[in-house]
Amino acid sequence: VHIYSTYYMKKDSGYNRFFSYISFFTFSMLLLVMSNNLFQLFLGWEIVGMASYLLIGFWYDKPLAITANLKAFLINRIGDIGLILGICLLFNYIGSMNYIKIFSCSINIAHLNLPNTNCMLITIICICLFIGAMAKSAQFPLHTWLPDSMEGPTPASALIHAATMVTAGIFMITRMSPLFELSNTALSIILFIGAITAFFMGLLGIIQNDIKRIIAY
Repeated sequence: VHIYSTYYMKKDSGYNRFFSYISFFTFSMLLLVMSNNLFQLFLGWEIVGMASYLLIGFWYDKPLAITANLKAFLINRIGDIGLILGICLLFNYIGSMNYIKIFSCSINIAHLNLPNTNCMLITIICICLFIGAMAKSAQFPLHTWLPDSMEGPTPASALIHAATMVTAGIFMITRMSPLFELSNTALSIILFIGAITAFFMGLLGIIQNDIKRIIAY
């Protein structure tokens, strides 16, 4: 994508600015992927959101681009609320954000309920984490920002839609899979939301005329 961008953005007046944004985006994804604890993952997660905001609104003189990047920013903040709650619950009950510590102690909280409720603690934690992934990976009903994000340059769209950002949610769930394996309810919810998203986004893609929006759906 970086190599392709050198040709695609060659005549754009914001050439240098674009490469500062896209390099910032790449750095944030590497930070997220290489993390060994939830704090570092969350830091990379938030920087990815900031970088995507800058890339989607790269052509800031276009009203549609400004609307699209604001929409992406706000919807991803909804997901961040769930992610923060999940991380806080894990830290409160396990006392660490390190992956190894969390996975080794997760079996000890698998049988616990939330205080004064009949809800399994591990299920609530997994659902909170999944809400974060829903927004980042554009799962129904937090998917509406993704087609609009096509207002950014094509190389930015390639990063956001295919290579990195929408797979960040999948990566996080895969990374935390030892937790999700302890909750059949959470796994069923993930299956249900994923199936709905795949089906309805496929239908929406069929009726689109813009090739970039078809790819987005």
